[in-house]
Amino acid sequence: MIFDNRGRVIWFAPLGKRPATDFRVQRYRGKPVLTWWRGRAEGGEELAHWNIYDTSYRLIKRVYPKKGLPADIHEFNITSRDTALYTMFHKLTVRNRAVLEGVIQEVDLKSGRLLFEWHSLDHVALAESYYKVPPNPRLTFDYFHINSIEVDTDGNLLVSARNTHAIYKVNRRTGNVMWRLGGKRSDFTFPKQVRFAWQHDARRMANGTLTLFDNEAAPKVREHSRGMVLRLDMKEMRAKLVHTYVHEPPILSVDQGNVQRLRNGHLLIGWGHEPYITEFGPHGRTLFDARFGRPTGIDSYRAYRFHWVGRPRVPPAVAVNGDRAYVSWNGATDVKKWQVLAGQEKKSLHPVQTVRKKGFETAIPLKTNAPWIAVRALDRRDRSMARSATVQRD
Repeated sequence: MIFDNRGRVIWFAPLGKRPATDFRVQRYRGKPVLTWWRGRAEGGEELAHWNIYDTSYRLIKRVYPKKGLPADIHEFNITSRDTALYTMFHKLTVRNRAVLEGVIQEVDLKSGRLLFEWHSLDHVALAESYYKVPPNPRLTFDYFHINSIEVDTDGNLLVSARNTHAIYKVNRRTGNVMWRLGGKRSDFTFPKQVRFAWQHDARRMANGTLTLFDNEAAPKVREHSRGMVLRLDMKEMRAKLVHTYVHEPPILSVDQGNVQRLRNGHLLIGWGHEPYITEFGPHGRTLFDARFGRPTGIDSYRAYRFHWVGRPRVPPAVAVNGDRAYVSWNGATDVKKWQVLAGQEKKSLHPVQTVRKKGFETAIPLKTNAPWIAVRALDRRDRSMARSATVQRD
């Protein structure tokens, strides 16, 4: 779903029972696109994959991982060179036990060619995990749990692993781990206040700082989750806490979550398992706070704020019930007014009234008794954007 700044729905896509995660705006071939992970179809007819849609909400490309590995929910990152970095899980046997390792692949989106592949077990030992080994040997040991990939300023990769409580700097050419931040083998020293656990979404900012979502559960380590901004001293190999961001009242999110640094210096935090989205000012003041309504049990893997201009190819929808017309245009971002067209004959309509758009669906009290009705979407300069089908009133 896409919402405006007042929390009103702009666009939604019902997906049935197939889940979707990491819905966001990225750039592909120099243009803004929408991307998200889509779960496996019921009955397994279609494998899980990642979608790329254009500003008209048309599918451009579906991306499937290579070598038969399953597409994972956590990350699909389109790079500046139009490649995609994405996460996967790989189940294999280690010392007679099923182990789940984290895998990264990078593919060229145009050709589909595999450019890079990385397996956590080649570089990170099982002993680095904080995840308890299941007592039942038939259960899988999810020792790493990769959940984000970021292209660092030097072109190498920052990789977050929830179950080792660590961020890894990975050489994009050799796959070697260049350094570890956090966890049992950290190359950085830091005070207690910097320590994080079960984290998500490690990102490098333009000013060199590092942001991440510190879940602190589960199991619980601290009393609440937080957004963190860190500064890394690469000479002294020390990590310094720049700022933390905590929801008011504090909440503990056992999984998921993200931190997005906005261009104006604000931070947007999606609280993952907890159904909240918060925007903070640069000094930590809450500027915007929203939550999903009842019933409970609704969450969002990540939440983002992006500039987005949507121009659907399908026309606006209109329905007339008695003396009211109801109009909406799923995904259109620039509609400011609705113009009602009416006439005695279906092919002969003329403007009869204009009203301001109010929310996703605008109810318009009709000022005409004409039997045929249509609506026209107008932008802020009263220019026509699109016209609905013509309908006959009851």
